[in-house]
Amino acid sequence: MRYFAEISYDGSEFHGWQKQPNAYSVQEEIQTKMERILQIPIQVTGCGRTDTGVHASQFFLHFDTDLDLDSDFVYTMNQVLVPEIAVHNLWLCNEEMHARFDAKSRSYRYKLHNAKSPFHRHVSYYFRPELDLEIMNAGADVIAGHTHFDAFCKSRTDNKTDICRIDHCRWIKDGHRLEFEVTADRFLRNMVRAMVGTLLLVGQGKLSLDELDNILQSRKRSNAGESVPAHALFLEKVEYDQTTWRKVG
Repeated sequence: MRYFAEISYDGSEFHGWQKQPNAYSVQEEIQTKMERILQIPIQVTGCGRTDTGVHASQFFLHFDTDLDLDSDFVYTMNQVLVPEIAVHNLWLCNEEMHARFDAKSRSYRYKLHNAKSPFHRHVSYYFRPELDLEIMNAGADVIAGHTHFDAFCKSRTDNKTDICRIDHCRWIKDGHRLEFEVTADRFLRNMVRAMVGTLLLVGQGKLSLDELDNILQSRKRSNAGESVPAHALFLEKVEYDQTTWRKVG
């Protein structure tokens, strides 16, 4: 049987989602605790590969087992997992459903604040320069008009294609806080952080809209802006066709 679980996590203490040698990951923590509870080997597959320090307000994973799980499994997992990870829901799905490949879209949010705050420093980027929100949203429109995103992708990755369909791309302001929202069918590695870093140059008047367009057309990472820090990035929403899912508990 294939189960899907919805989780969230604070990525501050983890080297990203994916299990790797000599580094503490979200996948390793969840898989280790799951095997302890179920007393059988478990392979956990996530909906994506968040980088070191990146958070997830909503993240999905799947795993297979012949055991008949109930709502007590969610409770027990939350008892044994570290405080930085929470399990919220569990579903029983058909065995062809895949957490990564069957996601319809993913939404990310990047947070900035321009007034020093001891409460936001671990989840938001303190960025003092003045920014033009209107021109940054014009830049977001330029980005949304493209489909190839090599210019925002970390080099030497195993991506088979650089094509993404962006459905939503916008900056919103709330007092001293500024947030960037982006939804797409898929994302390349480091794409959102490079996108934000480049749009911050646009917002400071250091990069024109035509230059931004040229950067995207060049498809060269070296032409775009620097990636912003990971600690302010959140995977916020992952969408699936859930018509065949049956909630456990």
